[in-house]
Amino acid sequence: MMIKQSLRDLKKEATAHALADAAYELALERGLDGFVVDDIAQRAGYSRRTFANHFSCKEEAVVMATVAFKEKAEPEDLLASIAEDAHPLDTLYHLLKMRLTEELFRKMRTLVTMSKQAPTLEPYILILLRKLQMEAETILGELSRGRYPHSYAQLLAGATYGIMLPLIDGSLHVRFPDEPAADSPDAMTFEQYLDQAFRYLRSGF
Repeated sequence: MMIKQSLRDLKKEATAHALADAAYELALERGLDGFVVDDIAQRAGYSRRTFANHFSCKEEAVVMATVAFKEKAEPEDLLASIAEDAHPLDTLYHLLKMRLTEELFRKMRTLVTMSKQAPTLEPYILILLRKLQMEAETILGELSRGRYPHSYAQLLAGATYGIMLPLIDGSLHVRFPDEPAADSPDAMTFEQYLDQAFRYLRSGF
């Protein structure tokens, strides 16, 4: 399994999280063109140099605010109950339920809306999606212990994370837990959508 993070690593991620959150808040308040890196650093309580140690630009920081970093238990802790001989789809199902939170989807939807006015966000949105996919590939590789080729993990993770796109771009309406059923009586819940998507994957469509 993956090595536990050191205290230094955790502090580094906490700093990155604070900077990313500040960038996201400023983007909501002022629009992407309404602030600069110095504003992010000032709001988060760090220097511009500290910002540069974590992010290449404000766009990257804004997008990375969707990731919870290590606020929650690490993936290996949440996946500890999965048997070593579990099918990769079962592993991915639990991983997605952990990672694809309501907060992440809401922020991603907001970012997609922002990107229509600020196209410079788009490359970093794609980078984030790839980052999540690569995490899934790594976890699958570690848990499968060589039972499946690396290409299998890549293809499976790619197909699985493709289920995010209709939710992010708004082409498929799915109701999240805090949304009243009366507002969208015909919409399926997030749990129903995830279960349906994995039924398709398991049956090969």
